[in-house]
Amino acid sequence: MSLPTKRSTCSSASPASTDSSYSSPPPMKKAKNGLHTPSSQPNAADKVGFPMEDDATPAAANLSRKKATLPQPSKKLVIKLNKAKPSLPTNFEEITWEKLQSAIRAIFLKKPVSFDLERLYQAVDNLCLHKLEGKLYERIEKECEEHISAALQSLVGQDTDLSVFLSLVENCWQDFCDQMLMIRSIALSLDRKYVIQNPNVRSLWEMGLQLFRKHLALSPEVEQRTVTALLRMIEKERLAEAVNRTLLSHLLKMFTSLGIYTESFEKHFLECTSEFYAAEGMKYMQQYDVAEYLKHVEGRLHEENERCILYIDAGTRKPLIATIEKQLLERHILAVIDKGFSPLMDGRRTEDLQRMYTLFSRVNALESLRQALSSYIRKTGHKIVMDEEKDKDMVQSLLDFKASLDIVWEESFCKNESFGNTIKDSFEHLINLRQNRRAELIAKFLDEKLRAGNKGTSEEELESTLEKVLVLFRFIQGKDVFEAFYKKDLAKRLLLGKSASIDAEKSMISKLKTECGSQFTNKLEGMFKDIELSKEINESFKQSSQARTKLPSGIEMSVHVLTTGYVLCIKFIQDYTG
Repeated sequence: MSLPTKRSTCSSASPASTDSSYSSPPPMKKAKNGLHTPSSQPNAADKVGFPMEDDATPAAANLSRKKATLPQPSKKLVIKLNKAKPSLPTNFEEITWEKLQSAIRAIFLKKPVSFDLERLYQAVDNLCLHKLEGKLYERIEKECEEHISAALQSLVGQDTDLSVFLSLVENCWQDFCDQMLMIRSIALSLDRKYVIQNPNVRSLWEMGLQLFRKHLALSPEVEQRTVTALLRMIEKERLAEAVNRTLLSHLLKMFTSLGIYTESFEKHFLECTSEFYAAEGMKYMQQYDVAEYLKHVEGRLHEENERCILYIDAGTRKPLIATIEKQLLERHILAVIDKGFSPLMDGRRTEDLQRMYTLFSRVNALESLRQALSSYIRKTGHKIVMDEEKDKDMVQSLLDFKASLDIVWEESFCKNESFGNTIKDSFEHLINLRQNRRAELIAKFLDEKLRAGNKGTSEEELESTLEKVLVLFRFIQGKDVFEAFYKKDLAKRLLLGKSASIDAEKSMISKLKTECGSQFTNKLEGMFKDIELSKEINESFKQSSQARTKLPSGIEMSVHVLTTGYVLCIKFIQDYTG
C-alpha cells in the first residue's frame, strides 16, 4: 500500500488517533473458552510515524533513530461448530409419502392438489438428505404405473371411428406428459441427487416413458389400432383429402419419444407407401402421356418431402423417397423412354426433357437416357442423310438438327459431357454414311453461301453459318474429297469475281487452316496470291501505252491467272466453255 502524500505531525499518539490504514492487525490472545480475542495493547507499529520532508522537526528526527518494533504475524479466527444433522420427526417418512401419494393421485385424476407444492418439494428434499430416496423412488414409480396402466386400458374396446380414436390417444398422451412434468417438479430432488448418484436409475421422466411404453405393449390392440389409423389418415391425404396434420404430428412424436417409432410405425409405413405407389405407377403410366406422368412424379416427391417436414420423422425421409423413386421411376424407365423420349425430342420440349433428365439422375438411369439420345440422333439423322431426293437441302437440315440438339444439350441435359460426346459420335456416324457425297454437298453449300448472288445475308450471319458448317466439316473423314470440291468452287468464284466477300473467303480459309493445318490450305492461299498478282498486272497494263494504242476504244480487258497446280484446269475449262 502506498504512503499518504502529506502528514502534518509525527508523534507517539494512542492507537485511536493513528490512521487505521497504516496499522497492523492487533495481536490476539487466547481466552479461557478457547476463542481468540483482540489484545488491549496497541501494536508498536501504530506508534511509529512517517514524517514528511516539508514539516519534519528535531523530535521527529530523534524518533526516527529509535529501533522500530517488528509487526507480529496475524492470526485467524477459528469457530468450531459441533451442530449435528437434525433428526426427522417420528413417522416423517410415512406422513410425507401419504401426502405425496395423495398429490400424485390428484394429479393423475386431474383434481386440485390439497397440499402446498413447495412444502411437498421440501419434504422430498429432506428424505433425500436422510438417504431415504431409494424407497421413495420405488413408491412413486409404483403409483405412476397404476395410473398409466389404467389410462391405457381405458382406450381398449373404444368403439369409435379412427379419427376419434386417434384424438383419444392424443389426449391420453398429452395428459401423461403434463402429469409427469408436474410430478417431476415436486420430486425434483430425486433427479438431482438420487438419480445422478445411481447411473442405472432412470430419471422420473424416463421412468414415466418406460412405464407408458411397457403398458402400451401390454395393450396391443391400442398400439395396432393407432398405427392403422395413422396409416389410413396419411393415405387419405395422398388422395387429396384434408386431414388433421397437427394430430398426426403429435402422435408420431409420441412414438418417437417412446422409442418405438421405427419398429412400430416406420416399417409398416414404408410397406404401405410401396404398395400405394406401385399401384399408382401402373395406373398413371397407362392413363397419362410421359410429360404428364413425369410432372406427377415430381409433384409426389415434393409432397412426400413436405410430409417429412410437417410430421414424419426426419430419419424416415431417405427410405421414403427411395421407395417412391423405385415404384414411380425405376420400374418404368424403359416404358418412359419408349413411349415419350422421341416425341419430346421432336417437339423440342426442353422443359419436359430437363425434368426427365433430373428424375432419371435420381435413380442412376442417365445411361439409359444417353443411349436413347444416341438412338434418336441416328434414326432421325438417317432419314435426312439417306434421302437422295433431298440432297439439296441436306446440309441445312443437318445444321438445323445439330442446332436443336445443342439447345437440348445445354438447357435440358445440363451440358453433361457424356451426352455431348454422344451427340458428336452420332453425327460423325451420320456424316460418313455417304462419305464422298456428304463432303461434296458441304463444299457446294459453302459455295452457295459465299457467292455474290447470296443477297440478304449480313456479314455476321454469314460468319455464323461458316462456323456451323465447320462443325459438320470436322465430322468428315475424307477431307481430301472436300478439299477438291472446295478448291474448284473457290477458283470459279475468284476467276469470275463471284465471291460475296473476300474477307469471308479468307476467314473460311483461316478456319480450315486451324482445323487441318497449313499444308491443307497452301493451294487455297496460293489462289488468293495469284488473284492479287493478276490485279496488279491488270492495273499496270491499263496504265501502259500499249493498252491505249492497241485496245479499241470502249473495250476494257481484265485477265486473271491461277497457277495450274492450284485447280483442275481441264475440268474447269469444260465447265466454263461447254
